[in-house]
Amino acid sequence: MKRNLLETEIGSVMPEVLVRGVRINFETIGSSGPWIALTPGSRRPYDELINLANEIARSNYRVLLHDRRNCGASEVAFDSSTSEHEIWADDLYALGQILGALPLYVGGSSAGARLAILYAIRHSDGLRGLTLWRLTGGQEAVDRLAKNYYGQFIRMAMEGGMEAVARSEHFSECIRARPANRERLLQTDVQHFIKTMSYWRECFLQSTNLPIVGATEADLSSIKAPACVIAGNDVIHTPQTARKAASLIPNSELHDNVVERRSDDNLLKEWNRKEWRDAEPRMAEIFASFLRKAETDRSESERKQ
Repeated sequence: MKRNLLETEIGSVMPEVLVRGVRINFETIGSSGPWIALTPGSRRPYDELINLANEIARSNYRVLLHDRRNCGASEVAFDSSTSEHEIWADDLYALGQILGALPLYVGGSSAGARLAILYAIRHSDGLRGLTLWRLTGGQEAVDRLAKNYYGQFIRMAMEGGMEAVARSEHFSECIRARPANRERLLQTDVQHFIKTMSYWRECFLQSTNLPIVGATEADLSSIKAPACVIAGNDVIHTPQTARKAASLIPNSELHDNVVERRSDDNLLKEWNRKEWRDAEPRMAEIFASFLRKAETDRSESERKQ
């Protein structure tokens, strides 16, 4: 596999590969053992997961981190053929194929957890198991996030064209991480951008009455791989959402006391990033224990075949 190196403004270099026509920035931590891909929430770059990835890699796993398209130092690209999270799931599967990492464990937080679950639904042949935390669900989550992820950019494009989109906080960061993204944005047809964002928003809004954003009860019940679920404690990532998902995924385990446990009527309005950073050593222990058991069960099942 040939890797290109992306040179950033500050002179550092990062490996990247062409995935389904889009250049994807990635990093691997660890040199041996089964692969596990981790993805952060929202459209944030993968940097926030490096400490957790190092903790997990110490238990003899190889951790794959990547910036999804339209995130971090990867290229911006707007595909209206399916939902944004399905595109991300398909990209990860293709990246895993390129790296020879399949089948792998797939995990993530919030939007990263949605990616992981859609990966499980769409690419079960490339999956060993799921490590999920801060699952998203409920009316407030759908309404607020649909506006943050899509609505604001539709408005910017309608009022100021792609120049306005390029000046937004999120896409300014994408340009800073990868300067060529500015030209890619400005070359994007504004009507195509609006159409894509509008379609992605409609896909997101359809999740209002689903157990989690992006997946039906039938979808979750169809997942055969083992899953480890860590509950959130805010109004976007409710404990109830985690409990529901864990009850539907047949081979799952739930951990609801990793961060401060809160009742459904006393949830945080915003997630506490420091609380979750402080919880990373505990999360790494939980995930390492889960992965060991999953690998043991997998080996036993293969031996019996």
